[in-house]
Amino acid sequence: MLAQGKKVRALVRDRAKAANWVNQGVELVDGDWNDSAAIERALEGVKGAFVMLPAVWAPSPDFKEAKGIIANYVEALTKAPAPRVVALSSIGADRTSGLGMITALSLLEQGFRDLKLPIAYVRAGGFFENFLYGLQVAQGGTLPVFYNPTSRKSAMVATNDIGAQVASLLSGPAWSGHRVIELGSMVSADEVAGQLGEILNRDVKAFAVPRAGWAQAFEQFGVPKGHTGPAEEMYEAVNAGWMELGTEGTEHVAGTTSARDVFAAAQTAARA
Repeated sequence: MLAQGKKVRALVRDRAKAANWVNQGVELVDGDWNDSAAIERALEGVKGAFVMLPAVWAPSPDFKEAKGIIANYVEALTKAPAPRVVALSSIGADRTSGLGMITALSLLEQGFRDLKLPIAYVRAGGFFENFLYGLQVAQGGTLPVFYNPTSRKSAMVATNDIGAQVASLLSGPAWSGHRVIELGSMVSADEVAGQLGEILNRDVKAFAVPRAGWAQAFEQFGVPKGHTGPAEEMYEAVNAGWMELGTEGTEHVAGTTSARDVFAAAQTAARA
């Protein structure tokens, strides 16, 4: 949006951490998405709003964290209705069970269902950025993944493409009602590993972490012991083929940024 010359406002908890955005001309509103009044202040007078949920890798069994934020969004959007809303969702959010972490985004779509606003749900694929650990761990030629088989293709996308699509929806032609855009392309873990290898200048192969070792692997990524179930269930859904493109009644936008691009950008940034 900034690249388009648009005025941008952001809801922030810590102005110090948002200094870079201020330097780029972003107007800040102090608050938290657990405070519907703060969200309402941020929405005043806008031409469009982008909303999302935090990624909670160890949610409560009833997903109370997501439910609370969704309720605050609904209250704020009811009191200060934006002319258009773009919500970040996920491939698979059309389902209501067996989704693990993605359940929160299914709840988001359900929670917004009765809002009489133009809303676009961007159902993104899995993020290429989730493979960035490979820049360190794949130096030996192996990229451990939770995708099994590693040759199966599932929807994946780069976060840059999500930002571009959201900006396009917020600034492009108006629409009415609710619409769903599936964002991403079908890519396999083998292909991601191959592109990582091109950046590392070595042969890299994807290795499917055995199912029995998932909990321990997620704990190594920082998920608390005993709370890895939602993350495990999410990847079980991926491996069951639930995260594929082509859900009836949706639009589709292919990604233009490859895993190779994401790895190269991260490597360049690390060297800067």
